[in-house]
Amino acid sequence: MHRNILFLFLVFVGFSGFLIKPVLAEVPLHHLQGQIPSLANVLEETSPAIVNIAARAKSEVEEYGDFRDPFNDPFFDDPLFRHFFKDFPMERREFRSPKKKPRQQEAQSIGSGVIVDAKKGYILTNHHVIRNADEIFVILKDKRKLDAEVVGSDPETDVAVLKVKAKNLTALPLGDSDKMRVGDYVVAIGNPFGLSHTVTSGIVSALGRSGLGIEGYEDFIQTDAPINPGNSGGALMTLDGKLIGINTAIYSRSGGSLGIGFAIPVNMAKSVMNQIIEHGEVKRGRIGVYIQDISPDIADALDLDNMNGALVSNVNEESPAEKAGLESGDIITHFNGTVIKGSSHLKNLVGLMRLGDKAEIEFMRDGKTMSAKVKIDEPQNNDEEREVTSVDLFKGAKFSSIPSDHQLHGEIEGVHVSAVEYGTAAWRSGLREGDIVVSVNQKPVKKVDDLIKQAKKKDSILLNIRRGNGALFIVIK
Repeated sequence: MHRNILFLFLVFVGFSGFLIKPVLAEVPLHHLQGQIPSLANVLEETSPAIVNIAARAKSEVEEYGDFRDPFNDPFFDDPLFRHFFKDFPMERREFRSPKKKPRQQEAQSIGSGVIVDAKKGYILTNHHVIRNADEIFVILKDKRKLDAEVVGSDPETDVAVLKVKAKNLTALPLGDSDKMRVGDYVVAIGNPFGLSHTVTSGIVSALGRSGLGIEGYEDFIQTDAPINPGNSGGALMTLDGKLIGINTAIYSRSGGSLGIGFAIPVNMAKSVMNQIIEHGEVKRGRIGVYIQDISPDIADALDLDNMNGALVSNVNEESPAEKAGLESGDIITHFNGTVIKGSSHLKNLVGLMRLGDKAEIEFMRDGKTMSAKVKIDEPQNNDEEREVTSVDLFKGAKFSSIPSDHQLHGEIEGVHVSAVEYGTAAWRSGLREGDIVVSVNQKPVKKVDDLIKQAKKKDSILLNIRRGNGALFIVIK
């Protein structure tokens, strides 16, 4: 009996040999050197396109125990990281000596960048790498050190464009991030902890990550390719050497990689870069609608088959959306042919279009599919917009009276938050563009002067704000 079992086993193994062949999943054959899979050839060609960025800035720090980061690197400051790092015994923003007088100290931020145009010397990196920098230079793989000019940057997407003058540069070709799939293999290259041209690999773990509170416009590629501090601005690329993302943040308990990293899709970065090169900044437009995701309850109530799309909750008067015929309750399903996954997705698509462009919108109304063309128009800014420089905790934030196109205009009294710069105290505390501040330190405010008067009275600021249909308190300190 044992002989029969052994015979059958050997027959099965022998037969399986014809069916089961060694497979090197997802590794392109042209990357094989002999019989050993390797990316060495591709990396030898692409690594010179990755640069080390050093940015000098002056910042006030206390004499002892201050680990303040003037560049506001999301690797340390993003809410996900700080949530887990807050109890660390040397937490850098709390471990300080408040009695010591601040002194000036030069700080240096080490980050990464990607050369995307060798002829013109354009380099893509993160806004937070070069933010507040007085001097920026890049170090190439061949050890050349070049002065860099800031062409422009966009805090909302955390994208910055630098320019250098040099010959014999190597550029990394741009891929198509829209074609990436979960499970695709990727390679991250950067300068983590100052270790030049470190290469790590992994897969695309998820696509379209948003709602993390790291940036204003979020559509991240999530990867498990190890990313660490210093990788900011570095490349996330495919195995055939195409740039598909700019590494920008990690989810971590200790500052090191836990296998959850985020990269800005190259298609978004390219759109931002083109506007920065043309205008020196990103001029975002709006169509004049308030939108929200479709929850399971809403999908059930509206008898929808899926939860894709963005539900229009309000349409501003005399806005491009109203002129195009959109109404409250419509569900926007396509924008210029792109299927809308949710409200954040639509916000990103609209926000990255140029002012004056027209877009084709498909939407559902009462079960019927309809379409319209809508013009991307400039947001209605209030002439009273002011940056409150006299209150340190409000630095980087701008306030105004409530604009006429705001959904709460005429319903409440307060001060409109027209802008909040990423990484500032106001941003880290949760203040966001579009919020309405109705009270400061429990005192009602109706205009910007009221806000300034009440904010100067204490070292910390308690704000009662209205956001959409909700209300909450936040503390800036």
